[in-house]
Amino acid sequence: MSNASRPFIDKIHPENYKAMAQVAAASRKSSREAGLDDGLIELVNTRVSQINGCRTCLSIHAPAARKAGVSQLKLDVLPSWHEAEIFSDKEFAALTLAESLTVLDKTVDRDAIHAEVAQHLTTEQISAVEWSTILINAFNRISIASNHPVFGAKQD
Repeated sequence: MSNASRPFIDKIHPENYKAMAQVAAASRKSSREAGLDDGLIELVNTRVSQINGCRTCLSIHAPAARKAGVSQLKLDVLPSWHEAEIFSDKEFAALTLAESLTVLDKTVDRDAIHAEVAQHLTTEQISAVEWSTILINAFNRISIASNHPVFGAKQD
């Protein structure tokens, strides 16, 4: 339940949230059409939600990643994926893109990142990962602004 100081913005303006959900559905469809599986997109969603500290989105996307076939081991080591050596080249490229769009660092050469990930992802896949990243960042901020609880947790 929300209070006056932290309104559930998705409930106050449901038409905005509905539009976001429609864009997310279109993005997921585009990702699949580009040849990206749900597991990879859920890895991206989970990692971005970790970076942003969004408890609600983590409680949704980590289970969704498991359901999509992502191993528990990959989820366990996701915060240190750079060094984990268990992620495929495609997953590594997608996580690289996702982090570069989530932690905005003006010293990072985005052209160099794109050149690196283009060795493992097509142009359509790069676009799909970037759309997924943009959207999960937006959903993280909706949940953080609203102080949404952990999904599925019983409220006292």
